[in-house]
Amino acid sequence: MLIKSLVKTKNNLTTLPEDTTLEEALTVLEESDFRCVPILDKTNKIFRGNIYKMHIYRHKSRGGDMSLPVTSLLKNATKFISVDAAFFNIFFSIKDLPYIAVLDENSQFYGIVTHTKLLGMLAEGWNIHTGSYVLTVTTPDERGSLATMTKAITKYCQIANVISLDLQGSTGLRRILFTLPEDVDNIKLAKVVRSLKRKGFDVPEIENLHE
Repeated sequence: MLIKSLVKTKNNLTTLPEDTTLEEALTVLEESDFRCVPILDKTNKIFRGNIYKMHIYRHKSRGGDMSLPVTSLLKNATKFISVDAAFFNIFFSIKDLPYIAVLDENSQFYGIVTHTKLLGMLAEGWNIHTGSYVLTVTTPDERGSLATMTKAITKYCQIANVISLDLQGSTGLRRILFTLPEDVDNIKLAKVVRSLKRKGFDVPEIENLHE
């Protein structure tokens, strides 16, 4: 359950019940400086959606009734994932949202996963804070290419992380990003790059993480 490790749980969140008025919700949003907060039902268990500060401001500026319940401006009612969903579901669900709501095994509100938490996890997994260099290696999308690359690199050092990116348009090339461990210096880096090129791979970009 990788998703569960990323969740900020309900007990640590500001949430509002569905009968909260727009005026009351705006006060909470202004005092907390949150862009939006989750709205739950009266039992404090069921996710109803999100209320956004900008939508309340717009409603108020147009002379709207601020005594209406927050459900009158509810957004993202269907934007949620299950705590046991596949990890990559987060990427397809969160998109432009500041967070994605997470439901537990009983379809009750469990918490949220924020963009910040998700990106932090990816940065940690990529080892950008402890690595030395990230090599971008391009290769035709052929069977065995990745194995050949890793063999060329591990001849001289470990691989801290590897990510395969999408095909580059009609060129048929795939980009593989290798993060090398922090003990790799310029001399060892040069050997790795030469080894890759001898195997027929191009290394169009090298990012120095020390910088």
